[in-house]
Amino acid sequence: MSARRADVAVVGAGIVGAACAETLAEAGLSVEVFESRFAGAGATGSAMGHLVVLDDSEAQFALSSYSRRLWEERVPELPADVEDVPAGTLWVAADEEEMALVRSKAAFYGGRGVATEILDARGLAEAEPNLREGLAGGLRVPGDRVLYPPAAARWLLRCAQDRGARVHPEASVLEVGAGFVRTGAGRLDTGAVVVAAGTAAPSLLPGLPVVPKKGHLVITDRAPGFCRHQMIELGYLRSAHGGERESVAFNLQPRATGQMLLGSSRELVGLDSEVNRPLLARMVRRGLSYLPGLAKLPAIRVWTGFRPATPDNLPFIGRWPGLAGVFVAAGHEGLGITTSLGTARLLADLLLGRPPGLDPSPYDPSRTVPRA
Repeated sequence: MSARRADVAVVGAGIVGAACAETLAEAGLSVEVFESRFAGAGATGSAMGHLVVLDDSEAQFALSSYSRRLWEERVPELPADVEDVPAGTLWVAADEEEMALVRSKAAFYGGRGVATEILDARGLAEAEPNLREGLAGGLRVPGDRVLYPPAAARWLLRCAQDRGARVHPEASVLEVGAGFVRTGAGRLDTGAVVVAAGTAAPSLLPGLPVVPKKGHLVITDRAPGFCRHQMIELGYLRSAHGGERESVAFNLQPRATGQMLLGSSRELVGLDSEVNRPLLARMVRRGLSYLPGLAKLPAIRVWTGFRPATPDNLPFIGRWPGLAGVFVAAGHEGLGITTSLGTARLLADLLLGRPPGLDPSPYDPSRTVPRA
């Protein structure tokens, strides 16, 4: 590679990196994208495809709701292979204690302009007849959606290329610095660098507190109509953000293909990608405890992936301290699909000196975070 100059180098072509590349190219910058394998090969290619607003914290809500609005604006543009399914989310309450959480979530969302509907036991059964009897109710969030993440990342990257971005697959970045990136093919001088490399980001930015959280997914054969909503148990956030070394929670998505995608598990084991069969069995049993009929659907594939997690459950978006012109967009854990467009817009605002679309301080890479 010659030492030509670009306005921005984006490291990583998962959905976050692809969104950053598109947004920066749309702003008129010359953009070079470097991906060690192929677009969506990392967390994006092994993720559930929810576009969901979450309420675990004000900052999480701000970024996820902002991003969902941006996705809604793009729905008319989405190609068929992105498999957009406007399924909504159904948060399932097992008992009256969890129904109190339903009412709390409804109040939180309603106070911030997000439409919801509280369902009692009968309403829940009507909405999803295959759920087991005896559940207390749930909360429907009709604006949430499901899509196919690898195709969404490829689409965003094509949009970036249509605006002049150049993409370099199988080009591992070995070093980033003030005004350059270095690969095995040489050095590229650049005005700014955006590190959107997921779990690999700390190898380029030592000290970045991002760690891999392994997860398992199971996809079934086609069973159109088996469920209509993305379904999540009320204990999901506690499971996702707890300190346990292993955890499972019920999460099921209907795919445009008619298949059912079942999650989720979390496991702190570094980058060991082997299927943990006892943990997988726990995850499946958890799913069956909500949807007994899943036992009749053939599972056609099981796989694992790694979510880039942070100690405070918020991503790092903005300038990396100590390296002039270096920015980071990493650490989204299970929300990278949802928050990719909002992350890209916020990062571009910061890089270009534009007024940001939301308060950037909760995601500032220089913030103090708890010890892992």
